[in-house]
Amino acid sequence: MTPSAAATPFPWREVMAFGLGRLAWPPGVFWAATPREIAAALQAFHPAGSDRAPARDALRALMAAHPDA
Repeated sequence: MTPSAAATPFPWREVMAFGLGRLAWPPGVFWAATPREIAAALQAFHPAGSDRAPARDALRALMAAHPDA
């Protein structure tokens, strides 16, 4: 492994906060879950591509439908 390809540590704090906090899984359920199951649950809360900004036309339509008062 080259220095530029160093492994990123697993984000335990964030995963635990999601599983135990957001999903309110009891510890036994959280620790029994597989990484694939946790990833699937995360997808329900953060679908792929949901972090992209809306297109200009979509934003204009939303602003027209919900104007600031």
